[in-house]
Amino acid sequence: MKRKWWHEKVAYQIYPKSFYDTNGDGVGDLRGIIDKLDYLKELGIDIIWISPIYKSPFVDQGYDISDYYAIDPAFGTMEEMEELLAEAKKRDMHILMDLVVNHCSDQHEWFQKAMQDPDGEYGKYFYIMEGKEDGTPPCNWRSYFGGSVWEPIPGTNKYYLHMFAKEQPDLNWENPAVREEIYKMMNWWLDKGLSGFRIDAIINIKKDLTFSDLPADRDDGLAAGWKMLEHASGIEVFLKEMRDRTFRPHNAFSIGELFNFKAEDLENFIGDDGCFESIFDFSTTQVGMCDEGWYQSRRITPNEYRDIVFDSKKTSCNVGFLANIIENHDEPRGVSRYIPEGECSEMSKKMLATVMMLSYGLPFLYQGQEIGMTNMEFESIDQINDISTIDEYHVAQRAGLSDKEALKAVSDMSRDNARTPVQWSAEKNAGFTTADSTWLPVNPNYKTVNVETEMQDENSVYHFYKKLIALRKNPEYRETVVYGDFLPVWQEQDRLMAFYRKSSEKTLLVIANYQKEEREIPFAHRVKAVLLNNAEVFEQADGKAALRGYQAVVLEVE
Repeated sequence: MKRKWWHEKVAYQIYPKSFYDTNGDGVGDLRGIIDKLDYLKELGIDIIWISPIYKSPFVDQGYDISDYYAIDPAFGTMEEMEELLAEAKKRDMHILMDLVVNHCSDQHEWFQKAMQDPDGEYGKYFYIMEGKEDGTPPCNWRSYFGGSVWEPIPGTNKYYLHMFAKEQPDLNWENPAVREEIYKMMNWWLDKGLSGFRIDAIINIKKDLTFSDLPADRDDGLAAGWKMLEHASGIEVFLKEMRDRTFRPHNAFSIGELFNFKAEDLENFIGDDGCFESIFDFSTTQVGMCDEGWYQSRRITPNEYRDIVFDSKKTSCNVGFLANIIENHDEPRGVSRYIPEGECSEMSKKMLATVMMLSYGLPFLYQGQEIGMTNMEFESIDQINDISTIDEYHVAQRAGLSDKEALKAVSDMSRDNARTPVQWSAEKNAGFTTADSTWLPVNPNYKTVNVETEMQDENSVYHFYKKLIALRKNPEYRETVVYGDFLPVWQEQDRLMAFYRKSSEKTLLVIANYQKEEREIPFAHRVKAVLLNNAEVFEQADGKAALRGYQAVVLEVE
């Protein structure tokens, strides 16, 4: 693997609406990010990915872009964006923007022109097709947000395709003119000083151009749109063209949001000649999900989590870096998802952090993760803003669940769990804003789980993350933690997650007791140093080691 400038970095995602509000309107802004750069630098962050801040009607929280060249006034101005780039550079930090080019907003100039003349030049910027002779849509695919992917164009028998909301028409990547416009826009931002992009929903840009019906998987007669991807091929042609026209000339970092790819395709995506520098490791996020709806989903078990992470590393270690995550803006909070119900604690939060940060790959923290923010306990569907959660709530109701049961069924998986405001202090509205109210409710646990309180406590989750980041960057251990081999051990043990990180000079052993009960394990190593430990002591004697519940320890061993 060729070594790149980003390999030894630590990244952090900001969801700007919920990060920090400086103008008192209850919504986070660019000035808030600028004001917190020193906080992120002190934590050890090098790369900041910012979710969309382009001009948008916010049907899908900015992932519906109406102008790629403008900052939405809700977040600030282009001058503030340029100031952010300059201030980050002063601190040797890198800014990534979220880029959504599978689709745009129905308010975008291109789509407005397409609707005026569906058969004209801009109609070809989108997927516009005639309906079937019986007056039904071209095929039975279901959008990610529910309902058909096809929206009728008034006054015609034509439909346009939207894999997401109807206000998010898919761009036609088969049209070279569309690709040229996208590359021009990307280079415009990179020339401004951006260090790269996180590319949203990019696997969807290549469609099955037969637009054939698929076997229905719910009683609505539709099939999940993502199943179409199994019949689409050739996406790497588009992606490598984008890479060569934009990323490579700027030595930029690119990270893709990719689901549903085959292990044998990983080399194509993140190998030395891959389409991207990295892609997110979503291997654990799909476990327990059900095609029928969230209400049928189940929690992942500790053993499943361990085995899936280990399998993912086995697949990727000789290819390139996946991005290690436990949460992002599209997922519930990691500590609420991957720690069994009723067992979330300071110890278990630190245990999960240890596994994520020291596994092979690029660590990507999400805002609030560093203080152990948890899922929200929603009291009403009216508290939820997320379009996909609301759709799944209705799916659960149609399946016969009561309103209370439906709310419980979708609350645990709602994207809004990760979108509640960052908890900066124990002050009103968690110190996020001076406004009377916030755009999403603040999690009531902010009085105990907040940045200010945890920064003052050397034993907090915040300081543990800071130590993990410092270990990754420590010149003595960096080669081993970043580039060393990843070798699982003791996989036969129930609810134990242990692995070596080995280089030519050092061997580190990470042990995580993935349960609340104490245990003993066989242990014959000579310990040279205890590098990190979320418990007071690490006890070993007579060929055994004793572990507290959810104890995680990082050892240098011979």
